[in-house]
Amino acid sequence: MKRTLPFALLLAFGACAIGATPGVHPLTEDEYLRSRELMVPVQGVSRRQLRDTYSAPRGGGRAHLALDIMAKKGTRVLAADDGYVLRIDDNELGGRTLYLSDPSRRFIYYYAHLDKRVYGLEEGQRVKRGQLLATVGTSGNAPKDAPHLHFQLMRMASGKQWWAGTPINPLPYLVTKGDER
Repeated sequence: MKRTLPFALLLAFGACAIGATPGVHPLTEDEYLRSRELMVPVQGVSRRQLRDTYSAPRGGGRAHLALDIMAKKGTRVLAADDGYVLRIDDNELGGRTLYLSDPSRRFIYYYAHLDKRVYGLEEGQRVKRGQLLATVGTSGNAPKDAPHLHFQLMRMASGKQWWAGTPINPLPYLVTKGDER
């Protein structure tokens, strides 16, 4: 008779992050993301303060595919989850940006329109949930009178192409109030 570990033990041992265990069904994408209990990535902002801007229309008939978390310029931007810094970049649309991953590198967290990034932050660096990453701003194409964090959750694309991930609405997974640690 095959024995399987209870669901709570799977989460504790991270079986979902290292692949399927013989005789145990791996977590679905939704179960895995819910188990991460993502933190709202802006200091002091709770889930109930968020507005769902994921499907909001944008130019060219496209949808937003991210959340805009409104906050005063200079408010601290935090890591929503434990993970790794994949890319630190500046571009015309997002302005000052960061791409992070979850610990298993299955999902990407994209932070855009940042004002300032933390000095010394480096690609490949490990981060902890609640760690200070940057401050809210209006860089890139953000309206100068509407500082906010553009936060996007994406499924990692095949070949670990972090820039080409499939967007997922992060709102259902942001459960913990933003609290710097």
